[in-house]
Amino acid sequence: MTDRREPVVLVTGVTGQVGAELLLRLRNDIRAVGVDRNQLDLSDLGQIRRVISDVCPSIILNAAAYTAVDQAESDQSKAMRINGEAPGVLAEEARRIGALLVHYSTDYVFDGTKDGAYDETDLPNPLNVYGATKLAGERAIAQVGGAWAVLRTSWVYGMHGKNFLLTMLRLAQQKSELSVVADQFGAPTWSRTIAEMTARMLEQPSGGLAAAREAWIDRSGVYHLTTAGATSWAGFAQAIFAHAGLSAPPTVLPISTDQYPTPARRPHNSRLSNAKLTEVFGIRPPQWDDELGRCLTVLRAAREGR
Repeated sequence: MTDRREPVVLVTGVTGQVGAELLLRLRNDIRAVGVDRNQLDLSDLGQIRRVISDVCPSIILNAAAYTAVDQAESDQSKAMRINGEAPGVLAEEARRIGALLVHYSTDYVFDGTKDGAYDETDLPNPLNVYGATKLAGERAIAQVGGAWAVLRTSWVYGMHGKNFLLTMLRLAQQKSELSVVADQFGAPTWSRTIAEMTARMLEQPSGGLAAAREAWIDRSGVYHLTTAGATSWAGFAQAIFAHAGLSAPPTVLPISTDQYPTPARRPHNSRLSNAKLTEVFGIRPPQWDDELGRCLTVLRAAREGR
């Protein structure tokens, strides 16, 4: 049993894009305990309670999720258990031990029909099973109450795992032309940027991370947390190739959503307003294109062993 007097942050999903970056960002500030799917399977609700009782964290950062958007259409039960039910259990345990729960959600809770950027007061209306299960998780946390934050983000990419950035870099070595959807819009958001902004949110109270839970009682709620600006998937691909400095980048051929059918419907507009994040925490997210350039610089250095 962890000494309750020692502040501990429990990070779930540490083999995923956001979880890995959270653990990296927090490890020098406070004791962070990272768990992967083998150590904490969110489909096992009893295991959630056992792990939290054992670790007894001050803060829980839930970066684990069922993220296979298309597969969720035919695997609804498992997706709902992990994305919809498990967050409610995490919230119950967090409230029981007096911990702060930070949970990551998605732009896919919206249907994409709004003309401008979505804010936290807009009514969710998910188009697919994945979005519906993530919305269920948000609502389960809010119903439990306590000290909590749901952070909605979008178009997450990073230096490992399966994501659009790495797919485009791989395909660029294989193809001279790539057809990419050009009528869906959002803010590509580096997983490290998410971790850095999360840490800034938690570090604001006097006393640092250890005091975050009490400060969050009045700040509990849903927040949008993405990079600033927006582009299409086709624009994202073009920016990747430009920042990567490829000698012979593939030509990006813009196509419509209808020309690239998928099992799960995607919203055409995934833009999220970060105004509430700025108002409450004074955090102004960086531009998506700047962060993409920073990510590719770090990725290039890592691959070159520097």
